[in-house]
Amino acid sequence: MDGSTGQDVPMEALRRAMAEAAAEVDGALDSLLPAEEGEERALFAAMRYATLGGGKKLRAFLVLEAARQFGVARASALRVAAAVEMLHGYSLVHDDLPAMDDDDLRRGKPTVHKAWDEAIAILAGDALQTQAFLVLASPETHADPAVRADLCLALALASGAQGMVGGQMLDMAAEKATSPLDEGQIGRLQLLKTGRLIEFSAEAGAVLGRAPDRARQDLAAYGRAIGAAFQIADDLLDLTATPEEAGKATGKDAGAGKATLLGLYGPERARAHAEALVTQAKRHLDDLDERADHLRSLADHVIRRRN
Repeated sequence: MDGSTGQDVPMEALRRAMAEAAAEVDGALDSLLPAEEGEERALFAAMRYATLGGGKKLRAFLVLEAARQFGVARASALRVAAAVEMLHGYSLVHDDLPAMDDDDLRRGKPTVHKAWDEAIAILAGDALQTQAFLVLASPETHADPAVRADLCLALALASGAQGMVGGQMLDMAAEKATSPLDEGQIGRLQLLKTGRLIEFSAEAGAVLGRAPDRARQDLAAYGRAIGAAFQIADDLLDLTATPEEAGKATGKDAGAGKATLLGLYGPERARAHAEALVTQAKRHLDDLDERADHLRSLADHVIRRRN
């Protein structure tokens, strides 16, 4: 006997599936991003540095697994997964800038503005964002123009002023607030900053598969719940993980005055809330068969991870 528990078996299968998917997504990114050549090669190099060969590719994995529920062609799903990673990569490059979170380390290596400079980092983020929409709008992503338009619209809503960018603004404003944010305000901040893109990633597979509205709504709700749990887990990691484990600086949130549910609840209550969100997320998958087992395991993984 190897001493593994029944719970460890699906987690090990999930880890293998995520590693295989990450390699596939890197392959898609490699083909969809500009090659490091020509007069703009520094920009192209920074774009590739920010997206290739690092990170969990969790959002991309969500796209792929959700798409698998509806028989979507892998090549099509991979293009959307790569677009999500481009969008996510842009957000990290900009978040790390001195004007934002001012971080020197990301995924265990220097941030883009440290490896190049702030101007290249800004431009690389801008280019990654637009490249994501270029990929989604391409006929190679899906033959149906209505599906492509739906994907572009949903990602724009998830990532723009009413989504991720708006959440980043709220996060920065909270650091200077004269009174602490309440539970509802923190929940909205985290939903916008982190949750919307994770929600889109889960929903995108249903969009690609032209799934019924109920299935699309269930996957979006699943994404919202694990997005909220993911943010709590991230805050706990900032408190408990080493920089080597996390691949970035830790212990910064409290000193920076970040508004988090961890700060409001304390570690034990925050952890219990994250576990309740995971249970809620898995309930949204009740209408799906065993093909959704990786999605169920992923919900558990987001609060058990160490990076």
